[in-house]
Amino acid sequence: MSDDLKKWEITGVIATLVIMLAIPFYLVKEDLKKKRTDPKKGLPVAAFVGRGKCIDCHKNEFDKWKNSHHDLSMDVADETTVLGNFNNVVFEHNGIASRFYKKSNKFYVNTQGPDGSMADFEITHTFGAYPLQQYLVPFPGGRLQCLTIAWDVDKKKWYHLYPDQEIPVNDWLHWTNQAQNWNGMCAECHSTNLTKGYDPKTDSYNTTWSEIDVSCEACHGPASLHVKWAEMPEMARPPIDNYGLVTRTGKLNSRKLVELCARCHARRSFLGDYVHPQEDILDHMAPQLLSEGMYFPDGQILEEVYVYASFLQSKMYHREVKCSDCHDVHSIKLIKKGNDLCLQCHRANVYDKKEHHFHKKPGEKGDPIKHADGKTIKVGEGAECVKCHMPGRYYMGIDYRPDHSIRVPRPDLSIANKIPNACNQCHKDKTDDWSVEYMTKWYGQKSRPHYGTAMAAAREGKPDTVDILVKTADDVLLPVIVRATSISMLFSYPVEKSIMALERALADDESLIRHAAIRTLNRFPLDEKQRLRFAVPLLYDPVKGVRMEAALCLSPVPKKIFKENERELYQLALEEYKNAMMYTGDFPQSQFNLGLLYANLGVFTKAEAHYKKSIHIDDVFYPAKVNLAMLYNHKGLNDQAEELLKQAYEIRPDMPDLAYSLGLLLVEKNKLSEAARYLKIAAGGMPERARIHYNLGLLLQKRNQFSDAEKYLLHALKVEPDNMDFLYAMADHYLKRNIPEKAKLIAKQMISKHPNERMGHDLLIFIDRKLEK
Repeated sequence: MSDDLKKWEITGVIATLVIMLAIPFYLVKEDLKKKRTDPKKGLPVAAFVGRGKCIDCHKNEFDKWKNSHHDLSMDVADETTVLGNFNNVVFEHNGIASRFYKKSNKFYVNTQGPDGSMADFEITHTFGAYPLQQYLVPFPGGRLQCLTIAWDVDKKKWYHLYPDQEIPVNDWLHWTNQAQNWNGMCAECHSTNLTKGYDPKTDSYNTTWSEIDVSCEACHGPASLHVKWAEMPEMARPPIDNYGLVTRTGKLNSRKLVELCARCHARRSFLGDYVHPQEDILDHMAPQLLSEGMYFPDGQILEEVYVYASFLQSKMYHREVKCSDCHDVHSIKLIKKGNDLCLQCHRANVYDKKEHHFHKKPGEKGDPIKHADGKTIKVGEGAECVKCHMPGRYYMGIDYRPDHSIRVPRPDLSIANKIPNACNQCHKDKTDDWSVEYMTKWYGQKSRPHYGTAMAAAREGKPDTVDILVKTADDVLLPVIVRATSISMLFSYPVEKSIMALERALADDESLIRHAAIRTLNRFPLDEKQRLRFAVPLLYDPVKGVRMEAALCLSPVPKKIFKENERELYQLALEEYKNAMMYTGDFPQSQFNLGLLYANLGVFTKAEAHYKKSIHIDDVFYPAKVNLAMLYNHKGLNDQAEELLKQAYEIRPDMPDLAYSLGLLLVEKNKLSEAARYLKIAAGGMPERARIHYNLGLLLQKRNQFSDAEKYLLHALKVEPDNMDFLYAMADHYLKRNIPEKAKLIAKQMISKHPNERMGHDLLIFIDRKLEK
């Protein structure tokens, strides 16, 4: 397989993830061993006891919690919990008529099953209560599957979560497949003390909980020690840390409390069952960064990403505002209504006045704004703080969720970077320019720089993308989540400047920065020395998520190179990585990552098995097809490799990287005409990637298409004018076409740019002799 083909092999998609050398190693090792084992070990064992033990002393908190979203997060389906209409009601979607009915006091649906035929399914559990309620159906292997037909509580009708999509039974999104699997997708955040219990050998679940909903101990941790202490006579209670509760929930700073909530209120990948307490968020999960497809360039919510990464961007978070400053932690309701919530901190005589918001208040005369979809903005709503500073989006069809980045409206960024703004969310019939005009009229022309501009430019792949990303990553005044995202975006640019920035990031105080940096380096074509330099120190990192990625980085390195202590730490971190991936082994990404790991380790039979398992879980998960193709190419099975790469490109024709890999493989198979077609697609989609144009130019030259070859070789040289390979290829091209005068000019450039290299001098001598003849 060519080096270029290896170079573009897709690596680690999701990793569901400066040492003080003066410290004696045995002390470091013992401390790390404690961190890598069950946090409960060495401490008095606390057990889950259930909320019944809490009510006597905490009746007020219990009453607030009762009937909250946490209380109603999941329940057994019965007459008291089911909100939907099961009176033999039929709901039709895309030609499938699903019937909801009751029989013998049980709830059923007749709908399309996993084989495409209509069948009856018993509904055993409810999921949520407002604004929609979903329903769970038991399947073989301990699975619970979530119907994609849900109940609209306000409108009292059935509706489909994907109304505009036709979802075949083999699609990952079909209600019988993994995307709608409760055990892996939902369970962790809807029940207390949940153990996933996935067995990858049998592809089955034994999922358990201590309480079916989100109860007291979901946040406070197992409470048996606290209960034992509380049941003592008051004068007999000994001094005890945190009243015997293993998780501290009071007197926390913003970061600690937000991370406590982020376990569920974030889009993330879990690294294992949650164990109370956790020191660092990356000890138990890898949060979703502000990635394209999930967030707009300026960090506004796009996909269903929940709250954590949004709030981390806010000025509120960085000024120690916590979840509990706005939400009652037991009822989850807002602690004040309307603008009074914000006026706890912001002065009413400044911010709750027309001179600030320039909108009518309730009771003033005016006309409501009516949208084409039937929604109406009432007179007075524009004066609400949240309308301008927390615009939201609808998820699951009807669930409106405000953006918690709490930002100033920036319609100017909408014009420049094609992102939404709060003004036009209400005034849909107006243009962004109209909004900018009014913002300028009200607040003046000054607008502060925003990282959204840099992120948008980087997403577009502008020529100075690396400089933009490095500058953003190094700016310690920006939110950590923004810096980490910039670091992750460097994966497309494996150049020296990127590597230097990533090496700096490996030593950052923030675990999220270190994690993003080592994950990004894992996607670079590193040599052994680089892998050892970057990753070995991270084996000592106190954070699990960072150590795991360090182990992946070191996996291609021969183990004989490690020192004895490094080898032991590496093996521990490697087991952490394997265990985390096996925990989420019911997802295609984790099986893919295991395939990548075993390929690095040289265990190709296991790598092949994991790639195939990934494809089995989700047939359109193209990275597994690409890497399996690379594996087949390595084994000389190029026909199978070609078929897989063509399948991958058919799934994602918008990805020129895939066309490039396919083109290189076809060159190897001597299918030059077809190879040229795919390489042209890659070159058109990635004009900044000089190597693609260089390879295409050489291929076209080989096929005697000299005019086109010259065009692509010149483009490669334009992108990287100092590249010696490109300069030599250009000179060689002109010599092959018998244009020595142009070749001589290139040779002179080679000497000017690389005076200490003999190649340019020797080439110039050769050309001069040719011209003399």
